[in-house]
Amino acid sequence: MDVGREARTPGEQPDEPLHFVDDRIDLEAAAHGDTAAFDALYERHIPVVYRHAYSLMGSRREAEEIAQDVFVTLFSKIATVRIVDRSLLPWLLTTSRYLCLNRRRAAARHNARTHVDGLVALPADPMSVEDRVRNRALREAIDDALAQLSDEDYTVYLLCIEEGLSYQEASLQMGVSHGAIRNRLSRLRAALRIALGPAREGR
Repeated sequence: MDVGREARTPGEQPDEPLHFVDDRIDLEAAAHGDTAAFDALYERHIPVVYRHAYSLMGSRREAEEIAQDVFVTLFSKIATVRIVDRSLLPWLLTTSRYLCLNRRRAAARHNARTHVDGLVALPADPMSVEDRVRNRALREAIDDALAQLSDEDYTVYLLCIEEGLSYQEASLQMGVSHGAIRNRLSRLRAALRIALGPAREGR
């Protein structure tokens, strides 16, 4: 028995991620013109980027466009992209969120102009004015709280809370230990509860 290693209870997940591919290797190669390395990054991360965009946009077509735009942005900025730990995913998801929010703001401005011009009749809204105001306040509070997160915390939020991945699955995506994911998620949940407290009390 190796006394230098800490014993684990049966069924306990190992603390280090298994079979993780270091994105830094492909990122550096792609920055020097290796198209196969760029393709590898694309294939590795496009499913998560697409699901994230779809969760924010609610449209398959727009999610596909956003996901493609994320990798176009990566290609254009690849010489200056820097990643923490070993995963490119936090950078990709932060870029996706930025592009989604910009598109949502543009759509909201367009809809507002259309309604003002009288070109589209507003549908009947079964919600009361008070409920709509409270829901909007909560949504804005959530958006503000998420905007304050680091790229890494935002990625943990998406993988573990939005997508429901286990600690081990998230650790494989991010290239950090199972324990690091667990600790970061615990701190993240506590911070979000505090940040959303006033908005939730108003509901």
